[in-house]
Order: sequence, then structure tokens, then C-alpha cells
Amino acid sequence: MSYQFTTQDDPVLTIGSASVFFDGIFSNPKLSHPEGVAVGPDGWIWTGNQDGDICRISPDGQTFEKVATTDGFILGLAFQGDKALFACDLKHACVFRLDLVTRNLERFTAPGIKIPNFPLVDIGRNRLFVSDSHASGTPGPGIWSYDLDSGAGGLWFETPLNFANGLAMRRGEHAIYVCETFAPGITRIAIDKNGQAGDTTCFATNLPGLPDGIAFDAEGNLIVGCYEPSRLLRITPDGAQVEILIEDVTAHVLCHPTNVAFDGMNLYTANLGRWHISKIDMDIGAPALWSTHP
Repeated sequence: MSYQFTTQDDPVLTIGSASVFFDGIFSNPKLSHPEGVAVGPDGWIWTGNQDGDICRISPDGQTFEKVATTDGFILGLAFQGDKALFACDLKHACVFRLDLVTRNLERFTAPGIKIPNFPLVDIGRNRLFVSDSHASGTPGPGIWSYDLDSGAGGLWFETPLNFANGLAMRRGEHAIYVCETFAPGITRIAIDKNGQAGDTTCFATNLPGLPDGIAFDAEGNLIVGCYEPSRLLRITPDGAQVEILIEDVTAHVLCHPTNVAFDGMNLYTANLGRWHISKIDMDIGAPALWSTHP
């Protein structure tokens, strides 16, 4: 489905709605080029850096703590409730599992994924889905699926995708939404009654930017972080309309935003181009967002 672009020259929110939540340029460790961001069950903001450090930031943005490290490069993050954190690692080409109680970090996936970009926890099916970006400029499969307990799994969606990136599920739907960064667009993949990949439809095409991370808001709109240019998009639930939610033409507060995470009326973004996590006040121009922790 092609969208009707409604507000190309008039973002819903001004850049004044965004601020630097935590600047890690001089922190120890440095928050160098964060790609992943997630709100933990503890209410802290979790992220990673180019050195494989998994870190968390207190809700007031004042405390920064290194929790574990893979000595690689952290990409997407996803929580399994208060039990575990899953982290994609570019260098090791795998997903790591961090036990939130013991803080023990272990490799979770066997070799096979080329570029594990983003993990998605499906509690209802006890599965972890992982996008495989395959290779830049060369479409390929696809999405992998693993049992949350044993780690057993394999390739779930074999159809080539044009740099599979962020994943999301919308409440009440049996489907996975995946960014195809270089399409650029969003593809919807149904999950059949047996848990296998079902019908595939194009949710949005020809997006005005390179989509990287996605998440749904409370009204079913899809929020999209664009790596280039430095903007966020909002797509209506039917995929028919797209608008620029916010944009930073200076690439300063928002600098190549990638993954996005909601907590109440706050939207957090990672900025792969710099050393900080941004916070956007969504009180104006957007519906209330689902909180990701109790």
C-alpha cells in the first residue's frame, strides 16, 4: 500500500519537543553510537554502545551504569519481562541473553544469522524473533525464530528482505511488522495458527527516509525512527497516511535516530550518529503511549 503523504513540510512536533536525555560522550564507558534503546521493567532506560557494553540510565537521566559487555557492537534490545534482556551483537553475529537477576550474560543463538539486527519477544508463543539484515545492498532472508527457553530455532521467514531491521507487533494482531531499510518501507507478515509465517503484505512504501526502528503507540499508529534524514515518522493504523512526527535538520538532538522506545508520554530514541539518548515529549500531537514497564 502506498501512503498519502500529508504533512511533508510541517512536522507535527517542533524540535523543541526533543531533548538530550543522557549525554554519554564523557561517561565511563562512553555511550558511543548507540543503536538500541529499551525501557526496562525497572523503569531504567537500557542501551548499548559500539564496544559491546550493555548499559542502563536512571529515569531521571542522572545515573549511568554498565551492566555487562559482549566486547562486540550492540544493536537492538528487547526484554522478556523481568526475566531477561536479549541483545543483538554485530561483531559476534548472534543474540546474547542477559539474566536480569544474576546479571549473567551468555550467547543465546547458534551460528547462522548474518546480521542480527533487532530482537522481538513474543511471550504468548514463547518465541524470540530476530531480524537478519543479511547484507547492505543485497536483499536476503529474513527473520529467525527461537524458543525462549531452549534457544532452539532457525529461519522463520525465508523470503528476501531489503535489509530487515526493526520489528514490532501491534496489540491484538497475529503479525510481525518489519522495516526494510533500503526499500524503504514496512512489511507486515501474518503469523498463522501454527506459529509459522503466513501471508505477507506491504504496509507502507516509498517512505520519506530510511526506516530503522519501529514501535506502535496506544492508538495503533506506527512510529518509525529514520536513520536518514534525522526524523521520526508516524504512520496511521491502516498504513494509508504518513506524516513527519519530528525532524532535526541540524542532526544535533536527533542524529541518525534508530530504535525507539515508549514510556508513558515520553519517547526515547537512540542516536547512532552521536553519543546520547534523546527524549521526546509526546504530550502534543500524539496519543498516549503504552508504558513498557509496570
